[in-house]
Amino acid sequence: MTSLKQRLILAATLWITIGMISAGFVLSGVFKRHVSDQIYIEIYEHLDELAHLAEFKSGTPPRLSRQLSDPRYDIPMSGYYWEIQTADKVLAKSASLENSVLSMPPDFPIDTGTHAGKAAGPTGAVLFAARTDGTLEGSPVRFVVGTDQRHVDVAVSRFRSILSWALIGFGFSMIAGAVLLILYALKPLNTLRSSLADVRTGASRKLDGAYPLEVLPLVNDLNALLVSTSELIQRARTQAGNLAHGLKTPLAVLTDEAYRIEENGLPQSSATILTQCRKMQTQIDYQISRARAVALRSIPGTVAEVRKAAEEVASALRRLYGETGVAITVDVSDGLLVACDPQDLNEMLANIVDNACKHAKSRVRISCHGPTSDKTFDLHVEDDGKGLPPEAFEVVFDIGERWDSREAGSGLGLAIVQDLAQLYGGDIKLQKSSMGGLWVVLKLPTADTSDVAGV
Repeated sequence: MTSLKQRLILAATLWITIGMISAGFVLSGVFKRHVSDQIYIEIYEHLDELAHLAEFKSGTPPRLSRQLSDPRYDIPMSGYYWEIQTADKVLAKSASLENSVLSMPPDFPIDTGTHAGKAAGPTGAVLFAARTDGTLEGSPVRFVVGTDQRHVDVAVSRFRSILSWALIGFGFSMIAGAVLLILYALKPLNTLRSSLADVRTGASRKLDGAYPLEVLPLVNDLNALLVSTSELIQRARTQAGNLAHGLKTPLAVLTDEAYRIEENGLPQSSATILTQCRKMQTQIDYQISRARAVALRSIPGTVAEVRKAAEEVASALRRLYGETGVAITVDVSDGLLVACDPQDLNEMLANIVDNACKHAKSRVRISCHGPTSDKTFDLHVEDDGKGLPPEAFEVVFDIGERWDSREAGSGLGLAIVQDLAQLYGGDIKLQKSSMGGLWVVLKLPTADTSDVAGV
């Protein structure tokens, strides 16, 4: 489980559940003990009353001067019983016992004093208290008062039922409270993720918002890192531009000298120098473009809208190739965003579409309709020209190489497009188009911000 919110909610739910179950067992045990104590308190009171009311006369069984104050001892099988016993027989018993007697444990003590225990009765187990007091015809007399265990069990069962529902309701309220507390506590992280999304999409250049003291140092460090990174990138771009300017003048001088050498009757030497100068210029142009792309790729918020870039490129090239009769159509869905600098996307599309227009007979089509399964966009550029043979599909990506040397161009266009695409985590592929010409597939990563949605 990767979600911090889900982890906290699960942990809180488990802890509350364990607490509620433990509380249920503890409270149930306490209540059972309390009910049992109350039963025994009542039993002891009735035992004192029984011993006080019992009358013994010679030659007759003992009797009570009056009935016990609790009428339940007169109700048959009520679960409230008393007996007056000797060692081997029952001398008297309550009307509630009818024709039954209490089965005392065989090891029950017969010494004087009061003892409690559990016996078998006519309606189940009986909790009783017995007191041996006096003798009759030489045998100790024992007074016994008992109450069915079921009375305790019924009370405890009823209590457990009520307690269970109460604890379930309380547990759910605790879980709901914990969830609300967790969501409230994580709200600053949601704000932080939303600010990061704004930085990624270019809506903001720093993390904005009010944050608690625990999160504020992290926000400050991230903002400082963003500022430092932007400054380093800007410095790198400036140095790249300075390098281009620094090399431009020496190359111009060398080229001019090559022409002078040709005029002085050394055409072969001149051609060699001019060839090397062009190669140097090609490498400089290529490396400057590459360095610029690396810099922009590292800046947060490098996001481009595919349809906007396609329309801009198509509009510019329609004016350039309008007289040739080449029609450029754009079939791109709205709202498609790629993780790429808009200027770099325009440059890649311009190179691809320009090549297509140069070789097309009458039609060039730019299309893109949604992300693929690997979270990338495939931008398609097709033409109805003569295309390229399969063996040329790799050669044209070499720096300065052209399949047809008679065609105008530097041989950098597709090489730069491939390098730019790969720097952004994408790629470019060539294949045969159904229109008859070349089909260029430019693959670029999506600028999907769903991963920075609310926690």
